[in-house]
Amino acid sequence: MFMWLIYALLSAAAAAMVGIFGKMGLKDVDANTATAVRSVIMTLFLFAVVAFQGNLHKIPSIFEDKKAFFYISLTGVAGATSWIFYFLALKYGKVSQVAPVDKLSVVIAAIAAVIILGEKISLLGGIGIGLIAIGAILVALG
Repeated sequence: MFMWLIYALLSAAAAAMVGIFGKMGLKDVDANTATAVRSVIMTLFLFAVVAFQGNLHKIPSIFEDKKAFFYISLTGVAGATSWIFYFLALKYGKVSQVAPVDKLSVVIAAIAAVIILGEKISLLGGIGIGLIAIGAILVALG
């Protein structure tokens, strides 16, 4: 079986619950403060996972590899920025609209992968990406 597909589906299921739980939790709180608290909880949880796997000793190697650390740092800033805007969108919008529009990230990531990483997209893949874009636009308008 394609392990990447299993992990991707599990990721999608977990990400879907971020919207649901986020909307429920944001009712009477500041979205950016909630995002900061979420990030602390995620940090603690992820360190627990790394410790459970016995990989805490690998952390220094990331700091030693300047290129890896640079790009991992950029993912942290990009992820935090995404969360800030996602939680703000959830605070003021419907999950059923915010979550699909947020998935335009799939389209943007695919285009960036072609331009920046030189990845190839099949015709069928391109059609799928186009349908995701059209679907997100229709949801936003509806």
